[in-house]
Amino acid sequence: MSNPLPHDSIIPFRDSEKTKKEQVAEMFNRIASRYDLMNRFLSARIDISWRKKAIKMLKKDNPRQILDVATGTADMALMAWPLLKPDQITGIDISEGMLDLGIKKIEKEGLGEKIQLHVGDAETIKFADNTFDAVMVAFGVRNFENLEKGLSEIKRVLKPGGRLIVLEFSKPRRKAVKGLYNLYMGIFAPQVARWFKQNKEAYEYLNESAKAFPDRQLFTDILNKVGYSETEFLPLTLGICCIYSGRKS
Repeated sequence: MSNPLPHDSIIPFRDSEKTKKEQVAEMFNRIASRYDLMNRFLSARIDISWRKKAIKMLKKDNPRQILDVATGTADMALMAWPLLKPDQITGIDISEGMLDLGIKKIEKEGLGEKIQLHVGDAETIKFADNTFDAVMVAFGVRNFENLEKGLSEIKRVLKPGGRLIVLEFSKPRRKAVKGLYNLYMGIFAPQVARWFKQNKEAYEYLNESAKAFPDRQLFTDILNKVGYSETEFLPLTLGICCIYSGRKS
């Protein structure tokens, strides 16, 4: 088993006896009903363009079978379908509350046969080795209980030559941008969550986990360590988000 990283110890509820995995599932179940609305509001809808840019990086590989890890309410899966037209997209997530909403969105689009969602854990993926042509994870890897173990498990289910695309928040490097970002994430976002009658603890956790996340070259170093090749990262929107990429050799 991979050694836990400092980031892995960041948890949503400090007074809880539950594991990080159990806490994360509970947290997302609590905020599921307004998660999409909050995402769009807090990011001023920029997250949509980030997601599409990440998905388009898979286009030249023409993946037929895609796994969407930490699929949540299936945003990435639903955006990927028209852009990539694969044979099948499979989404997994540990939050049943988020999946229930995702299934409703998929049924509304009439894509129930093409996009299928399952309760599933990134660290014990219930699919055989070499199953998927591509795997995507949007704003999910920082919630893994053991980051290296999750990335290794994703690599296991990728076909040789298959590609992993990760979209995740990163820390801006420019001083002025960094100050504004910290103010926004530390004060404004949790307050807005309170206005929306959401769980303030959840947004404080998301801020803390984003700060502790090993971003940019540190994350590509971890990808290299667990055996990915052709690793790279692309900063977006003044560096507040990055797309990471790696292949299974």
